[in-house]
Amino acid sequence: MLMRSSWLVLTFMMLAGAVAAAGQTTASAALPPLPEGDAGIAAKYPGDAGIERDAAVLFHDDFEECAEPADLHQKWSAVSHEMNMRIAEEPANVHHGKRALEVAMPLQREGLSIELRRQLANEQDVLFLRFYAKFEKGYDHPGGSSHNGGVIAAHYYPGGRATPGIPADGSNKFLVGFETERGDSPSPGPLNMYVYHPEQGGSFGDHIYPTGKVVPSIIRSPAPPPISFGPHFIPRPDFIPELDRWYCYEFMVQANTPGQRDGRVALWVDGKLIADFPNFRFRDVASLKIDSVGIGLYLRPNIVRVNEKWFDDVVAATSYIGPIAELKK
Repeated sequence: MLMRSSWLVLTFMMLAGAVAAAGQTTASAALPPLPEGDAGIAAKYPGDAGIERDAAVLFHDDFEECAEPADLHQKWSAVSHEMNMRIAEEPANVHHGKRALEVAMPLQREGLSIELRRQLANEQDVLFLRFYAKFEKGYDHPGGSSHNGGVIAAHYYPGGRATPGIPADGSNKFLVGFETERGDSPSPGPLNMYVYHPEQGGSFGDHIYPTGKVVPSIIRSPAPPPISFGPHFIPRPDFIPELDRWYCYEFMVQANTPGQRDGRVALWVDGKLIADFPNFRFRDVASLKIDSVGIGLYLRPNIVRVNEKWFDDVVAATSYIGPIAELKK
């Protein structure tokens, strides 16, 4: 999905309540509570029927209108490597309805980005992205670079081209991906957010885990100070998704008010909050706003096996969405 160079892994733990970056104010008020479970948009639309007509919904695709990958262009602004995509119809590989998107990463040493991206008609300060996804039973990517979930981005794709390796500086871009990273953990690895932000540790994004652990990519010299998530940050345990199982993934990115540390990222799995990162600085200018969302799979290298993953029921909205509500009998 997003290309990176080889990793020089450095892990450091943030300290709650650490001094904020110079020139920024630290949020001290209690955080507004976040919704969970069926308290979102989806609860009003059982089976997601008609959810695209909700005023808060900016984009929806359940792949039911796609007979083949070429049909993806009808809703998505960019479709990368559609020859590695398939519209699945077998029930085990469809979360809801009759169709889902399958992506298959071939054996190769070079990086490959198989992705869908939607450019938003109107840029946003806050956005939620919900998608269902499933790793195949034998999914195995033991090392190297991996991006394998959803992305919310602000000006990361100028002119439709990605900008990996160019640090975020507060005025050019920011990006948050919700994904797993293998490391020393069982496949597919623990969930985390991959973030381009002005305080990132290197030229590529940071991996930030629910516990508060931050793993930067190539290290800047001198190294930046540890990220502060403020006094209200609550560390939560890491979560490793099971293979061959559908999950509902949702995340929120709230851009900060320029000059303040009121940005926030939250992660949910099956409607349960698994991570909440307040006190974030994403931008220093109000003109930098969220302009795109995406899903996909990027691996470099992929030398163990062909790896497959399925996606379904994608919704982007300006408020919490939540899992698909059951149809009433």
